[in-house]
Amino acid sequence: MIRPTLAAFADKISLVGRRGDDPVPFTPSRIKTELLSGLTVALALVPEAVAFAFVAGVHPLVGLYAAFIVGLITALIGGRAGMISGATGALAVVMVALVAIHGVEYLFATVVLMGLLQIFSGIFRLGKFIRLVPHPVMLGFVNGLAIVIFMAQLTQFQVVGPEGTKTWMSGLPLLNMLGLVALTMLIIWLLPKLTKAIPAPLAGIGIVAGIVIAFGIDVPRVGDLASIKGGLPAFHIPAVPLNFETLRIIFPFAMILAAIGLIESLLTLNLVGEITGKRGGASQECVAQGIANTVTGFFGGMGGCAMIGQSMINMKSGGRTRLSGIAAALFLLAFILFASGLIEQIPLAALVGVMFMVVVGTFAWQSFKIMRRVPLSDSLVIVLVTVVTVVSDLAIAVIVGVIVSALTFAWNNATRIHARKSLQENGAKVYEIEGPLFFGSADGFSELFTPKEDPDVVIVDFLNSRVVDQSALQAIEAMASKYEALDKSLQLRHLSHDCHQLLNRAGQLLVDSDDDPDYGIAVDYSVKTGIMGGHG
Repeated sequence: MIRPTLAAFADKISLVGRRGDDPVPFTPSRIKTELLSGLTVALALVPEAVAFAFVAGVHPLVGLYAAFIVGLITALIGGRAGMISGATGALAVVMVALVAIHGVEYLFATVVLMGLLQIFSGIFRLGKFIRLVPHPVMLGFVNGLAIVIFMAQLTQFQVVGPEGTKTWMSGLPLLNMLGLVALTMLIIWLLPKLTKAIPAPLAGIGIVAGIVIAFGIDVPRVGDLASIKGGLPAFHIPAVPLNFETLRIIFPFAMILAAIGLIESLLTLNLVGEITGKRGGASQECVAQGIANTVTGFFGGMGGCAMIGQSMINMKSGGRTRLSGIAAALFLLAFILFASGLIEQIPLAALVGVMFMVVVGTFAWQSFKIMRRVPLSDSLVIVLVTVVTVVSDLAIAVIVGVIVSALTFAWNNATRIHARKSLQENGAKVYEIEGPLFFGSADGFSELFTPKEDPDVVIVDFLNSRVVDQSALQAIEAMASKYEALDKSLQLRHLSHDCHQLLNRAGQLLVDSDDDPDYGIAVDYSVKTGIMGGHG
């Protein structure tokens, strides 16, 4: 029996993918790329996790443990390989009020409940509703998030005074900081043109850190934020009373956190899917995020969700499999346990430079061209979602964008309904309805008819229309009642079998045909158009 070489054996190994993932050949070269990508992401995660912990009002290790646990679990069982999850600012800003009023133990309990809600969302497949987010909302989300990432880095250009007040850098410290940021960005831009043997962001961090340490340049470093030294996260049941009062306190926060976490995670899932060409996995991602947050709450972490910035760093560094996310989490733990002193020497300017390149790569620059070509309503949605993301938060921005897009769609379709009118040889008048009939077009539909002026026989043909919801059925009933009151004959043609069953007073006016359409009221139509309605 011939023993296969390591390379031949590795060629046969595939990283086991989940739904929406294709197996990636797991060669030694791929392993190196994934590990280096994971190391790059881990280095970028450290200041982010510490900063978000400060925002939430908790110890830095609470943010670092969340980044490790959430990152590891979602990398193992998440809906998309290559995604990075951890503690995020979108969640931290919600947590700050809870921690300030009730303390960190209530935060841990809230994170556990948040995770359970996310698990239920995945089990009931609520993640599929992310498909209702229109493309203009996605563009606004990406642009807004890029601006938020950029603005978050500006805090690194501030110094803390003796009394805890923050002031902007000036003079030589500012020039040093800007020079190192620019050098990092130049390395990241230039290195891929020369070699792809090492991820450009990692090279930028390493080279700039080496220059700063070798020449003793006085610039802020990771250690200036806080010490990251710690031990393994320990199992800890949140020390809160197990009663209804506790549930009343934590449930509203858990609901908001679960919603924000899933929205950001699922939108990141879609963005990574566009880069990698993968689809599906929304429900699996919901469950993975839920399990990760539930576990995090029992190990002293602040919870988290997918991170678009770190996910883009991973993509740019070549990470395409679950190994990069697993490696990032394990490297982060190693930093906490063994290498805190070394990591604390990394200049913040290098990490700011990496994040600035993420901003450049994340912002949808093509949206400026698109906005000149698409309808004005779509352009307004892009701008609206971008602005709301910056001034408020991601979840509100997406919800606002979806609502505005839905209302715009409803208005546009409400104005589309019209009728072609003709007279048959026998004197009957025919209304050929065109356009969807739903709550928005019901009034316009009723205005199409002139019962008093019409002849004794009227035919209404719905072949080129579609009845969508209960409001549409009610409009048909009202129209039929008007003709009935005038003792005129009315025939309704080409309505679906669903309409036959749901129409009451007008039921006897229906004319069966072999070519009657077959679709469900609201249910089938809603899937294709994004308008949700119920059965009448």
